[in-house]
Amino acid sequence: MLGTHDLGLFIASGLLLNMTPGPDSLLIMARSATQGFRAGSAAALGIGAGTCVHILAAALGLSALLSASTAAFTVVKLLGAAYLVYLGAGMLFKRRVAEDRAGDGVDRTTEAVPPAPPAAPLRKIFAQGFLTNVLNPKVGLFFLAFVPQFISADAPSKAAAFLFLGAVFNVNGMLWCHLLAWSSAVAGARARGQGWARTLGRWLNRGIGALFLAFGVRLAMAEMT
Repeated sequence: MLGTHDLGLFIASGLLLNMTPGPDSLLIMARSATQGFRAGSAAALGIGAGTCVHILAAALGLSALLSASTAAFTVVKLLGAAYLVYLGAGMLFKRRVAEDRAGDGVDRTTEAVPPAPPAAPLRKIFAQGFLTNVLNPKVGLFFLAFVPQFISADAPSKAAAFLFLGAVFNVNGMLWCHLLAWSSAVAGARARGQGWARTLGRWLNRGIGALFLAFGVRLAMAEMT
């Protein structure tokens, strides 16, 4: 179809790759569990938009240019790493500051549960998902290495075949991301309002923030392959 082959294998491989835990999945889970399905969906759609950018860039050859230029790769890599560190630090420390401020003048003897964090606007969550994905040069290089394996040598238009496979991969990814958002939102809704759940959620949020920091450091140390 459109100069591709082994489409079933491509779909199955893409689903397995999308299910691999990473910064994208963690962001969706964190937003869904704390703010509900719409927030998780906003993060997923932002990630999907970022994936579209990588697909178009790879189809147009920009990812090939990125892989050939050490300087360009380093710039994008460091921007992505800095954003992941910024996002992780925000998840680690913002809530603690908010709780300290919320506790000023409060009678601690009547405080039953930790205060819930303020909800982030959906457009901000979308932007977080987009930037988390689009500033990771490894994603673009992944498409450049993975997708061509399923394009026929005699394809009439290799760019069209690449875009088709990229769209299939992204649609499958969005299905998985929204399933992840829904399951995380359901789990969060069942626990919401419970004192133990808020405490657990606070430490889970900090744990995910620490993982984002680790992903940022790992990305900063990554080399071109």
